Amino acid sequence: MSETAPSKGSSVGRILTGVLVFQLVLAAFLLVGDLQNGFRLPGFGPKAPSLTEPIRPGDQTRRFSPDRAPPGGQPMPDDPLPERLMLTSVSAGEAVLLEGTIADGDATRILMQIEELRTAPERILLNSPGGSVQDALSLGRALRRAGFDTAMRAGDICYSACPYLLAAGVNRLVPDTASVGVHQHYFGKNALLPAFVAVEDIQRGQGEVMRYLDQMGIDPLVMQHALITPPNEIYVLLPEELVRYRFISDPDT
Repeated sequence: MSETAPSKGSSVGRILTGVLVFQLVLAAFLLVGDLQNGFRLPGFGPKAPSLTEPIRPGDQTRRFSPDRAPPGGQPMPDDPLPERLMLTSVSAGEAVLLEGTIADGDATRILMQIEELRTAPERILLNSPGGSVQDALSLGRALRRAGFDTAMRAGDICYSACPYLLAAGVNRLVPDTASVGVHQHYFGKNALLPAFVAVEDIQRGQGEVMRYLDQMGIDPLVMQHALITPPNEIYVLLPEELVRYRFISDPDT
């Protein structure tokens, strides 16, 4: 008995089934991508330039991955920064360096380490790609109460939540070759929260950040750049913007 040739209708059915399966798989990938990026819609526009590209007025947004240095190691170093803040004494009685990602719980741990120092430093040096916003705000408030100055060294970075530590200094110093940048933050702990709860978390978190900046003497308008820059990019502040938003004093005055 000869086999019956597949009908045209069954062939079309298999094709449609394959297309449907492909669409479902693609939708799953897009959903995972959205969850990992804070429910952001997938972007199809051109990517921001590499972090190694020169920064110019009006062209200051760069691709950013806090755990991976771009080729050439600038402005992020070739060697990965520590996975949590590390305190290192760089000059007895004058300065300590806080270097690495700001991880959950770092505020309490770093404050204890500072209190245990034989000689209290006058200045806190910063080199960090950012991290936990809440820890940065908590540590920043404590640094301000203690009357510390904050500063950066030539070539160091202070991105994401790190500028909140920089803002905490009674006096702040940022060399022209250092790099300070801001972007959007995550405030909710669970990406699967209902939308209205997630929005409330974001609004509450942004309000807390703006209040903190105002208390530290920083112009909260700097947040206009953070709010429109996605987490996988960074808006690098120009020296004149650091002056405008009062992170540093105008060197000409």
